[in-house]
Order: sequence, then C-alpha cells, then structure tokens
Amino acid sequence: MKAVLVTHADLPLGRRIVKLLWHEPGIGRIVALGEGPAPRAFDAFRVGAEPRLVYERLDHARQRSVSDWFRSRRLREIGPEAVLYVPRHGVVPEGPPVVARVPARIAEARLVLHHALEHRSVRALVALGSAFVYALSPGNANHLREDSPLWLDPDAPAALRAWIDSDMLFQAEAGRARSAWPSGSSGGRRLRVVLLRVPTVVASGGYVYLHPLLEGAAGPRPRPAGFDPLCPVIADKDVARAVAAALASDAAGVFQVAGRERVPLSVLGRWTGRPTLPVPGPLLRVVALGAARLGLGDAALDAPLARYGMSLDVRRAAAALGFEPRYRIGLARAGDGALRLEAVPAPA
Repeated sequence: MKAVLVTHADLPLGRRIVKLLWHEPGIGRIVALGEGPAPRAFDAFRVGAEPRLVYERLDHARQRSVSDWFRSRRLREIGPEAVLYVPRHGVVPEGPPVVARVPARIAEARLVLHHALEHRSVRALVALGSAFVYALSPGNANHLREDSPLWLDPDAPAALRAWIDSDMLFQAEAGRARSAWPSGSSGGRRLRVVLLRVPTVVASGGYVYLHPLLEGAAGPRPRPAGFDPLCPVIADKDVARAVAAALASDAAGVFQVAGRERVPLSVLGRWTGRPTLPVPGPLLRVVALGAARLGLGDAALDAPLARYGMSLDVRRAAAALGFEPRYRIGLARAGDGALRLEAVPAPA
C-alpha cells in the first residue's frame, strides 16, 4: 500500500497504531495527523530527506483545517490509499461544539468520511467506534452481535449520542457503492468502509480509553448503587492489530473486536486508579442533570451502561478479518509499588 493516513496520531491509540504500521512491510508512507506537536516517539520515523512518516498538525473538527489538508498539493502527491479514523480519546477535552448543538466528535467524523469519499486516491476507510452504542437490557446477559439494536432513545446522554451518530454515519456508508467520482477518475469504484466497535481499551500501567465513565484523569467516579456491570475489555495493542487486519483485508462493514476478559466495573475502576463510588440512583440522576446544565458534560452517569453488563460476539471479525486477540489483561505491580492493570501477551 502506497500510503496510509491516521487521524489523532498524537493520542495514545493513534501512536500505537502508527508504531505498528511502521513495522508492516506492506505499508509505504504514513501520514499522521494530530492536534498537538509530534510525539517524541515519532522522531526516529521522521529522518531523511523523504521521511516515511509525515506529521501534520490540524484541528480535526474544523472544516477549513481538514479541507485544506485533504485538498493540498502535498497530500495529492503522497496519494494515501487508506484513511484510519482514530477518534478523540484520553484526557484531551472534546471542547465546545463546532456548530450549534453539533459535538466535535460528530463534526470530525463527518469531515473525515466526506473527504475520504472525495479524495481520488483513497480506497478504504477504517474507523474505530464504540461498543457502548447498543441498547442494553437489565442484567449482565446482553450478548451483542453487530446487528443488535442501537440505543436510539432521545434521552441518551449527549456523550453517547455523539458515538451513536458517528457510528450510524460510518455504518450507512459501509456497503454503499461510490456513485460519483471527481472528474478525470475512473468510475465504478467503491470506498471500502470498515467500522470496528471496540469496548473499554486498557493499556499497560492502568490507562483506560473509550469507556464513557472511566476515560479521562484518574480519580473517583460515581456509579448507581446496587449495580456492578460486567465490562468487556481489549488491550490497546490488540486494537492496533485489529486496525491492521481490517486494512489488509477486503472485507467491509461493521465488526466487533474484544479481548477474552470481562471485568466488573468496580474492579476495572479500582485497578485503573478510578474507583467507582456507589451513589443512590435518584441522587445520581440529580447530579447528572446538574452537571449537564452547568456545561460540565453528562458522562452517562445514570445510563444503562453503568447498570447493565454485556459481552460481544466477535466471531464475525475472526472469520472476515482473521483477527484473534493476542493479549490478556492482568494485574502487575507498577514502579511505585501500586497494582495496575497490564496488557501482556496471552500464553500460546
């Protein structure tokens, strides 16, 4: 593959994916987009007159910023054949809506999809989505497949609605033929879209990503008293491997990927430095409503995901993408002596 473009490459999952792609023999140049300075880990990748890694700073949710880069002469010369959409994650705040009532997560998903469809050289788009988009029933028996119903309730918290709306954008395009290409290009081509729905991502050292309740800085989190849902998890290294598998395959559509473990929310929070504090449901609803009205966000404090557990059926990803998790999540003692979750290779 001549070149691959990766969004949010300066964030943890983006860095992990770029590092893995760097060692893939079939990948040519890597175009890494970030909102901050280039990570120091990329220094060794950016040497020489024509470095294999190209790093560019831009605001992923701003139309002019994204459009200028996708339409630039430099990107046309590089000619990326695939776009890997890594969403905003970690402790980076999402920021204010770009357009009234449009969260940044939706704005950047729209822009990336639009320009992937428009750019002549792009043949594939692989997007990371969330497994917390599903409608959950009471209990821990929610065994979900790719065609399980999404949580389309109008009362869904804004943070989850952004994930759901982005998911539906990519899902709608996943099997659609590209009907029109820019003048001068050949017709009949399709943009192959792969949406990977991932659960809670755990990295060595107790870092956790893409969980609506636990993501962000360490510290206690409230949760509904009387509930301790089971959470599927996946190692960050396996997320990168799933992206690479989707990139190398000819498959299109929606795929769930997950590790082999499921961890109670209380345990997951405790071992990642984010202990969950049981709070009576009525009080928690008042707190969530107050936080939303003060503009502090509504981090799904009282959403079904805080009450009901789930597991993911990953057979479709195994069959179509050839993806199987290689890492397990276990406990290890950090340098400060504290126990933290660790992603380690699974025994053969």
